[in-house]
Amino acid sequence: MKQFVSRVACIFRKDQVGLSLVSTLWILTILSILATQLLYSIHIEQRTQRNFLDRAKFHYAARAGFEWTLARMRGDETPFDALGESWAESIEGQVEDGIQVGNFLNYRVSITDEASKVNVNVADVGLISNLLAHAGSSPDDAMTQELANKIVEGQPYRTVRDLARVEGMTSELLYGVQQTGGFTQASTISQSATPEPSTATSTDTQPGLIDLATIYSIDASTDPNGEALVDINTAEADELTKINGQQNQPVFTQGEAESLIQQRDFDKFAALLDVQAVSDDIFNNIQGRLTTEDAGENTGEERNEEENNNSQGQQTQQQNEEGQVNINTADVETFESLPGIDQGIAERIVNHRDTQGLFQNIDAIKEVNMLTRQEFINIVDKITLKDGDTRNGLININTAPAEVLALLPGMDHEKATAIVKRREEDAPDPSQLQSYTEEEIKGNPFTRISELSEMAEIDFETFREVVDWVTYRSHGYQIEANGVDPAGKIISTCIGTINRTGGAISVQYWQQD
Repeated sequence: MKQFVSRVACIFRKDQVGLSLVSTLWILTILSILATQLLYSIHIEQRTQRNFLDRAKFHYAARAGFEWTLARMRGDETPFDALGESWAESIEGQVEDGIQVGNFLNYRVSITDEASKVNVNVADVGLISNLLAHAGSSPDDAMTQELANKIVEGQPYRTVRDLARVEGMTSELLYGVQQTGGFTQASTISQSATPEPSTATSTDTQPGLIDLATIYSIDASTDPNGEALVDINTAEADELTKINGQQNQPVFTQGEAESLIQQRDFDKFAALLDVQAVSDDIFNNIQGRLTTEDAGENTGEERNEEENNNSQGQQTQQQNEEGQVNINTADVETFESLPGIDQGIAERIVNHRDTQGLFQNIDAIKEVNMLTRQEFINIVDKITLKDGDTRNGLININTAPAEVLALLPGMDHEKATAIVKRREEDAPDPSQLQSYTEEEIKGNPFTRISELSEMAEIDFETFREVVDWVTYRSHGYQIEANGVDPAGKIISTCIGTINRTGGAISVQYWQQD
């Protein structure tokens, strides 16, 4: 019996040793797993911290690039803005790593002129229709016109993406279409201010409104010399008489300025070409003193005979016994005797009569125009139709692509291409451009709107149509600054839209990742 008990106790002790060994092995396994998990967690945390630190560092690298670009924009001294200037080139630079001594962080910056796009807060139905057609909508489809009307009715918009809420808008029109590998799909655009470049290989891309439109284009209301533009719709007569044309000579006399004021409510520059030298108010005041016949003349045959006599050196009667002025024979001084008619108006009447022929009746004197075509061309850079220090929605002919220029009233692809070709060719006098700044300016940028009229491809009818929509500079830009690692990968991005119309640059839109 004792022997049996002793054997059982021995077995029991062996079992305890086995259980202890198994337990120990399990504990070691669990501890090993926990240790591995802990080490993995520590590794992940360290990696996360490094990633966070890298992102933070490259974020500030991007911010440094953004601030450096702002400083460059502040130093832009040219009265025009063109793609041949240094600001239009991609900027690459480095900033010192504030944590790792001796290390430098790279940034890369690109600038987009907002005036190279169509401003959907200012564009009219015609321009919006052209924009929709360029984005892929059928120009002859009634739905295109209806959508254009709804877009105009919904103005203003806070962002271009707000167009998505317009009834009838499609993702293809808004975001564009990419054709890749034989398949057509709507472009997917991030929620950033500007779509990120696609890494996919695209055989064909249809741009959307997001690529072609803006709400940030803005220009200062000043002339090429930095002087405030004259608002034709609100200016007093003495302000109008200070508008100069060629040889720095005034375009309007006092009488002409007062006559213009009586007729103004202009919505387009071209309306100035229809302004009468003799306004209806002036005409109503003097019509009783006007005639087309001399004293004793009652027939057209007698009038023709009198003209023949006059051509032989005989003086015709300019006023009859009743003091009426013959508008077909009166000289400048005689016209000046009429109330409201000064030398400027009188000279325009005589010039019209000499070039266009005799007036058939006294009402025909109202057909005398205030401005010649050349005078109109000379003053478009000095006047405005809107009050205020800024003008929104103008397209910069120095930066807009031909596809956008072709959308403007009076324009087509051939004319738009000619403008792009003109601004990219060598300047006839590069030294004139260098007088604005010390930097080298490439190409032949437009320095004023009137230069469009000098192009053979831009006839006067085109000029008078497009002049309301264009400028030669911009004060609204989008800056995209990227923090880039040594392999060229973008780690952090800052996007801002700036306005530099005031004394200081203001940021109107900001986004960072």
